[in-house]
Amino acid sequence: MEYFERHQGGERAILVSTRVQILEDLDAEEFRLLAESAGAEIIEHMTTSRNRPDPKLFIGSGKAEEIAEFIQQEEIDLAIFDHSLSPAQERNLERIFKCRVIDRTGLILDIFALRARTHEGKLQVELAQLEHLSTRLVRGWTHLERQKGGIGLRGPGESQLETDRRLLRIRMTQLKDKLEKVRQTRLQGRAARQKAEIPTVSLVGYTNAGKSTLFNRLAESDVYAADQLFATLDPTLRRVQWEGLGTVVLADTVGFVKDLPHSLVDSFRATLEETLEASLLLHVIDASSPDMMEQIDAVENVLGEIGADVTILRVYNKIDQSKDEAKIIYSKPHHPQRVYVSAHTGEGVDLLMQAVQESLLGQLQTFELCLEAKHGKLRSQLHHLDVIQSESYDEQGHLLLSVRMSGERLVQLIGQNHYDLTQILGEQAVQFKRPLEPFEQES
Repeated sequence: MEYFERHQGGERAILVSTRVQILEDLDAEEFRLLAESAGAEIIEHMTTSRNRPDPKLFIGSGKAEEIAEFIQQEEIDLAIFDHSLSPAQERNLERIFKCRVIDRTGLILDIFALRARTHEGKLQVELAQLEHLSTRLVRGWTHLERQKGGIGLRGPGESQLETDRRLLRIRMTQLKDKLEKVRQTRLQGRAARQKAEIPTVSLVGYTNAGKSTLFNRLAESDVYAADQLFATLDPTLRRVQWEGLGTVVLADTVGFVKDLPHSLVDSFRATLEETLEASLLLHVIDASSPDMMEQIDAVENVLGEIGADVTILRVYNKIDQSKDEAKIIYSKPHHPQRVYVSAHTGEGVDLLMQAVQESLLGQLQTFELCLEAKHGKLRSQLHHLDVIQSESYDEQGHLLLSVRMSGERLVQLIGQNHYDLTQILGEQAVQFKRPLEPFEQES
């Protein structure tokens, strides 16, 4: 009986991009970067156009024969398509090409498997791979439909395909249970942070936008960062001390990409929940990319899928390449909308920290405080927040502090300690009985 076997191969690859009128055009350069990130040695990148995908081959039969001839001549091991293929299309193409064929989803899954380092990341990748594989068992492995035979294997007549399906279901159930335990652990951690009123700032963005580089700059950390797609896969949390905010949890998450497989979004939900529970999202954007707007839409679409309803501050990164200047753009007084920075050089990072403070706390102002000995706890709290600009003493021995912080936060601290507002702020206390001073927007 003739049956189809999967071919074994190496990393010599041909890329196939098809422009289909009824489908969204994908970025050819990004496709090449994805393939390179997976370790493929790209021999050729072929393109073709169609009005609609062919149900059997996705591409036309003539183009398929042309590619098959090139594959045989160049001894290609792998053909990678820049669109999702059905199991039948994948099988039919492999029969013609006589080499392995994977689609965009399979390629991204392979990269994720390569990047996963932690136990959680490996669980999530394996679950996504098995969900993808389960659809391929229908047609891609037709030889598995044969009855099992041999000593110890005879029995109820279960085919190899049915056995594999059952084993896949069992393994997927196990993985989901393990990931649910991870999710519960994360929930406990978040609950503890919320009880302690520790804000969480989560970095999200398109892959290779510079999230991990910015994370390292802000957290003074050494998270792996490289100029490649999906360099960081596993979520990273760091407690940092930020001026004006005190203790903050900074979270670096997996990067997004256009046409991100839904199986990945579902599998990485435990990781992406860090964005759902964040106090503020920093949407890191590659300001030097020609596809900047498409990348912004791709990220916001995924955030919509997971139900993220959190304040977002857009951070336009790589201004050292885009030639923008470091600045803050406000949507309305004291509500920053965009910040322009360079995580690589550090330019504009001070403005970003100011924008984060304003996003979480409101308007920043300079206050002159007069503290007596009994106000020692407030002084300690202000030192912890790192908002004190200068200290001196008056003739009566009172401590005079100049601080720059949110007025609302200062009043909150004074109230928590049951201190007299007027005694500490003097005439400045009057402004908290009416709206804060009008904001003079920078030109």
